[in-house]
Amino acid sequence: MSPAGAILLGHGSGGRLTHELVRGTFLPAFDNPHLRPLSDAALLTALPPGRPALTTDGFVVDPPLFPGGDLGYLSVCGTVNDLAVSGARPLWLTWAVILEEGLERDLLDEVVRGAARAAREAGVTLVAGDTKVVPRGKGDRVFAVTSGLGVVPAGREVGDDRVRAGDVIVASGTLGDHGATIMALRHGMAGGGLRSDCAPLAGLLEAAWESGAALRTMHDPTRGGTATVCHEVAERSGLRIVLDEAGLPLREETRAVSELLGLDPLYLASEGRCLFWVAPADQDRLLRALRAHPQGAEAAVIGTVAVRTQGALPVVLRTAVGGVRPLDLLSGAELPRIC
Repeated sequence: MSPAGAILLGHGSGGRLTHELVRGTFLPAFDNPHLRPLSDAALLTALPPGRPALTTDGFVVDPPLFPGGDLGYLSVCGTVNDLAVSGARPLWLTWAVILEEGLERDLLDEVVRGAARAAREAGVTLVAGDTKVVPRGKGDRVFAVTSGLGVVPAGREVGDDRVRAGDVIVASGTLGDHGATIMALRHGMAGGGLRSDCAPLAGLLEAAWESGAALRTMHDPTRGGTATVCHEVAERSGLRIVLDEAGLPLREETRAVSELLGLDPLYLASEGRCLFWVAPADQDRLLRALRAHPQGAEAAVIGTVAVRTQGALPVVLRTAVGGVRPLDLLSGAELPRIC
């Protein structure tokens, strides 16, 4: 028997329980004219001028509730951010959840509220969704799958092929806080000021564009963290990334968790941060714009781009004592189910 208020297999049957769940839980949280008809597809207004941008993602974070966010909040932020770092203005989202039989309704309500809150903060509209229920033991409480649609305004161009030697790398804030928070929770170490950096980045990135800085490319350092993103940019550009240890913005709580668990914070996920590659002449202009925004108050220069000579490592860290340490790609899953 399922406990009172828990999700039943019948909630995924398409019958009375499904209708009660949709109308009692999802529709009130996400209510808007596109979603209200509950039709098989959302009929949208015409896209603004520009190039459409489309993304999709799945979210399986464990635990689903954490300081600074929850699976629902994370799923919307992650999708919004993937659009925003591509130069797009996010507009519409779809949101599907896969629920395990026996899931507590209180947990589902929390996840739904988190997704709705993130959508409001990001200024996007959730226009379609779906719910499936799997038998007990065939899932793990709740998973989410999102898709996002946005538009890249005319004149915006970003891409790793645009990066040039001499460019500066700017982080919008402290790094690795989300990954450190999740790992601390799993090991019973949560507390103090440790919390996820999870947040929608669309507003911050609009401020970056409005600064007029020559933005080459942008990435949110999620799975694999900052070091992995730098490897991707180095591979696509054919250049070398040199990070500066002394310039890395890291919270003491994140450093402490990393040291205790034997992790490198450069490989820990951030879910509300952006890395910018910008022309050197514009780094101060970008930093001023970011620091004037609430989400960019701790923005900092963390490295530079150099020509990669034959045999040179693609990504390195210039240490505080003047040495150079290679930053390799991870060979395994150091942090599974981080998002």
